[in-house]
Amino acid sequence: MPIANTTHLLGLQPHPALPAPEGISVVAGAEPLPGGGLRLGYVIHGAADALARILIPESGTQIRADGLWQRTCCEAFVGVPGTTAYREFNFSPSGAWAAYAFSNYRKSAALPLGPVPPIAFVPAAGTLTLATTLAAGWLPRSPLLCLGLSVVVETCDGERSYWALAHPVAQPDFHHRDGFTQTLEMRHEQQRFDEHPEIRT
Repeated sequence: MPIANTTHLLGLQPHPALPAPEGISVVAGAEPLPGGGLRLGYVIHGAADALARILIPESGTQIRADGLWQRTCCEAFVGVPGTTAYREFNFSPSGAWAAYAFSNYRKSAALPLGPVPPIAFVPAAGTLTLATTLAAGWLPRSPLLCLGLSVVVETCDGERSYWALAHPVAQPDFHHRDGFTQTLEMRHEQQRFDEHPEIRT
């Protein structure tokens, strides 16, 4: 599965209130897909010794699970500009995932369901990469979406750092709407018969 187009990858910043592991950097990106879906990609860069200190959840079955943010996890928060409602998505390197809907800041709401998001996690020399796609059914239908992309990095000593496009408040809070700083123009046109959005290897 390809990650989001590399031209769309943006640097994430660690929250200044908590120490971040030395020697790593994090980028993430989102790319609109025909039919209204999103392709998401996250990459942690670092030397071998720095990446070895990151605690990666063991690979398992692709199940829906709560509490993924307590371990190394990639996240996406999605809203519509000018509204208070938003969706939260969590993707673990283990293959587990979660999705939530909110009508306002941390106020739970009914969540429309979509297909299980495929997750590909690839450790390689100098990088840890996670890629996934969200079908249109998971997302608010709007020509414009605002996103907050984020990553929780847990190290082997149990410390966690919180990486995001922006940190608008004194403590880590990925739900804060001022952190939804990326705006995307969505592609709701119908797919042609020769377009194949399924996983590509």
